[in-house]
Amino acid sequence: MKNDIKGLFAEKVQDFRLPAYSELPSTGLYLEQVTKYINGLISPLGFAPLTPSMISNYVKKGVIDSPVKKQYYAEHIAYLIFVGMGKNVVSIDEISYIYDYQKTIYPCDVAYDYFCTELLNVLRYNAGLQDEMENVGTTNTELKLMLRSVIICLSHLIFVTESIREFKRREEDIGMNNE
Repeated sequence: MKNDIKGLFAEKVQDFRLPAYSELPSTGLYLEQVTKYINGLISPLGFAPLTPSMISNYVKKGVIDSPVKKQYYAEHIAYLIFVGMGKNVVSIDEISYIYDYQKTIYPCDVAYDYFCTELLNVLRYNAGLQDEMENVGTTNTELKLMLRSVIICLSHLIFVTESIREFKRREEDIGMNNE
C-alpha cells in the first residue's frame, strides 16, 4: 500500500474483522475477561477501551441485560462490542434506543452479524478497497438506514483518528531528525 494516509488506513482495514456471532465465546466470561476480550477487538481501531466500571454502569442503567451468575455470554458480548464502538458517535441513550428497537425486529445474532458485515463493508469502501458499498442484508428499513449511518460515522471517526496518529508520528519523526 501507499505511504499516504488513505493507504495506511487501507492497510489497517485490510485484515480487520470482528468475529461473527457464532465465533463469540460460548461459555460465560467474568467482567474482567469480557473487558479484555472486547478491548482486544475494538482498540486496534483506535476506540477507547471499555472499563469494568463502565460495563457495570451499563448494567445498572439497564442499557444491557444483567450478567447471569456474574457471567456474560455471547448476547452480552455482541451488544457490548456495539456499545464500545457506538458510544463514540452517539449517546448511550441513543445506543440503548437503537438496541431496544432492533430487538423488536431481529434476533441478537442476526443484528450483530449485520453490524459486523456492514462495518467491514463501509470500512473497506472508505479505505478504497472496494469500489462501492454493498447492499448488506435482505431488508431496506429505516432501522437499517439508521444503523448504516452510525456505522458510516464510525468509519469516518476511525479514519480521522488514524490520520491524526499518523500526522503526530510524522511530526515526531521530523523532530527526531532535527535533533
